[in-house]
Amino acid sequence: MTFTKASYLGSGRGKISLSGAELFKLLHKCFLDLGWNPGEFGLEPMGDPFPDRDYYRIGVDWFSAGEDAAPKPKDLLPAFDSAVSCDQDFKLYFHNLCALHKRRVKYRNILRAQPRPSMDQIGQRSLLEYGVCDDEFLATWMIWRKWVYDIDNRSGQETGYLFEPILASCLGGITIGAKKSKVKRLDEAGRPTSRGRQVDCYCEDGDEKLAYEFKLRVSIAASGQGRFGEELSFPEECRAAGFKPMLVVLSPSPSDRLEELSEAFVKAGSEPPLIGDRAWAHMEEKAGPIMSKFLEIYIRPPLTRLAALDNGYPEPVRLKWEKDAITIETERATYKIERSEEEDVIEGDEESGSEDEA
Repeated sequence: MTFTKASYLGSGRGKISLSGAELFKLLHKCFLDLGWNPGEFGLEPMGDPFPDRDYYRIGVDWFSAGEDAAPKPKDLLPAFDSAVSCDQDFKLYFHNLCALHKRRVKYRNILRAQPRPSMDQIGQRSLLEYGVCDDEFLATWMIWRKWVYDIDNRSGQETGYLFEPILASCLGGITIGAKKSKVKRLDEAGRPTSRGRQVDCYCEDGDEKLAYEFKLRVSIAASGQGRFGEELSFPEECRAAGFKPMLVVLSPSPSDRLEELSEAFVKAGSEPPLIGDRAWAHMEEKAGPIMSKFLEIYIRPPLTRLAALDNGYPEPVRLKWEKDAITIETERATYKIERSEEEDVIEGDEESGSEDEA
């Protein structure tokens, strides 16, 4: 991984390129997180302090402000190299923070430009509800729910591209996409086919080849959508490929499906699945002192905080669509999304997974 590679995402019209100001501030944020003095590594001080110690409470636009006064990217290389020479994991820490920031910038752009659905696209869906409510209300509801569905799909896609590689890197491994994977789907006779299975994290521990499967939680939802059979087959497919399957579930919430999936992994030669605090402890142990900080600062807090809020019915929400903004509000809070519909929507044309092979 190079410093230059950390600064861009994608190609063509959807390319995200971090500016000198963004790289300068993100580099400072790494030093701040680790408690290192940036001056000792030759990094000049920032003109303005961070508006908040919590990265997530700082708008992405703040990082790009002040470009004229910021160092050029090439001028940041000596400080970066000096930090890496102090500890090699600094390079991974910086790259993961840049990866997180680039995805947040890209998703901000998606929200800004995702087009309003038209009735030419969704009008036929009115057959299921036409006449049960006011016609104009039904049209409005159909447009909103399609737009929300579209951006939620994009959110899931972008998070997948980000989340699994970050966790894999913290474990010292790589994510492998289905096209490159040596873990193959098995046919009804138990023979490998030509179709590969994505491996969330592949790494080696001595003579063992480990294939990790990451889950935020395991619920009945996967079964209800017909995917649970594929999840159950994954550990056996790993064993057939000579890999030891490992299941990591970040949420401690119990379920019948989790027990069933756990049994499938153990039957295929896995250790008891790592669930909840044991999962976090395992990843932090494998990550080492620097990358465990990344998990504790950037990955665990949003997941645990939002999981704690998953109770009861959601608050009433008001949605408002104007020419230059979409406003989402409850009685307590407001979220305003700036809009610029002349921009092209950034296409989701990437494949989750590393280009490296196991």
